[in-house]
Amino acid sequence: MKDKKIETQAIRHQIETTHAKEHASPLFLTSSFTYESAEEMRAAFAGELDRNIYSRFSNPNFDEFITKLCLMEGAEAGYAFATGMSAVFSTFAALTQSGDHIISSRSIFGSTHSVFTKVFPKWNIQTTYVDLNETETWEQAIQGNSKLLYIETPTNPGIDLIDLAWAADFAKKHGLIFIVDNCFATPYLQQPMAFGADLVIHSATKFIDGQGRVLGGATVGHKNLIDEIYAFSRSTGPALSPFNAWILSKSLETLAVRMDRHSENALKISEHLSSNPKIAWVKYPFLPSHPQYEIAKKQMKAGGGVFAFGIKGDATQGQHFLDAIEMCSLTANLGDTRTIVSHPYSTTHAKLSEEEKEKVGISPELIRVSVGLEHVDDIVSDLEKALKSI
Repeated sequence: MKDKKIETQAIRHQIETTHAKEHASPLFLTSSFTYESAEEMRAAFAGELDRNIYSRFSNPNFDEFITKLCLMEGAEAGYAFATGMSAVFSTFAALTQSGDHIISSRSIFGSTHSVFTKVFPKWNIQTTYVDLNETETWEQAIQGNSKLLYIETPTNPGIDLIDLAWAADFAKKHGLIFIVDNCFATPYLQQPMAFGADLVIHSATKFIDGQGRVLGGATVGHKNLIDEIYAFSRSTGPALSPFNAWILSKSLETLAVRMDRHSENALKISEHLSSNPKIAWVKYPFLPSHPQYEIAKKQMKAGGGVFAFGIKGDATQGQHFLDAIEMCSLTANLGDTRTIVSHPYSTTHAKLSEEEKEKVGISPELIRVSVGLEHVDDIVSDLEKALKSI
């Protein structure tokens, strides 16, 4: 399969069929697996026999999903989790110990920020944030106990980009494990390991599922690191359910065509809104006006399905805009077939202090749009009507 294109890998890699010879992958809704003898069972538990044991940490549906994702990301191994945040937490918890230090780009998902600032300090694991456009802050952040470098690109919700190759060189120079959240781009549009990342994290709840149906997460990368994450997760139990794994594996079959349409729609809409007099700015990776446009063209196949813009005025204007939306959904999720509009300042990132919001560019006027698969004219019409009402 490794000689095939990733679109083909996502469709054609499947676990073995049962005696019924079904075309689609079978679903294994079982908590445990049986053995023919005591010796076979002993060998399986000792790791001498490659057999499924218990669905908390091994299941055929789990294996199919994670193998597909590894093929698409160019990774050696991986582990699937119940949610994207369980992937984030478990990955960092498995690879750190008391006294370690994490370096992270400042623009990250709100719940990840909470883990770094409220959970890990209880275990004497500290995090230093570095600024996207101030590379000197990265060098200043290095400490003798620094172990990990973590970034999102594109960032949530500001849609900023970080040069993956530059960040990989920085991590290598300082002996850091380099971890990238690739949720917004997906493995179809961007493969961070090709630029030097050690691990890649996904909230599969978003574009990988693509229809707002199930929760899931995954971490893929170098086997020696995944082995540590597997050992931690096998005991702590944040595993993905077999049913959700089956759904997500099927979802990967359509990821390429969906991301093509998401990206096509997002580019057209962001171009259109750029000329609206009620909008102060629009930020989308494949708009030439984006500050990191050249980086986007270098490391992404297309711009993805999320863009942000600023409404002229204060926070109330943004909320009035959302109240005037008719077709698009108001929800905290993204990556759905349905277009989603949100106001991060008052919702997903509301718990950040005013200073923290300012540092990552989450202003009162910022609106994040996760562009769906509806006809682009209908999405534009809904957004334009809402803008006219404010």
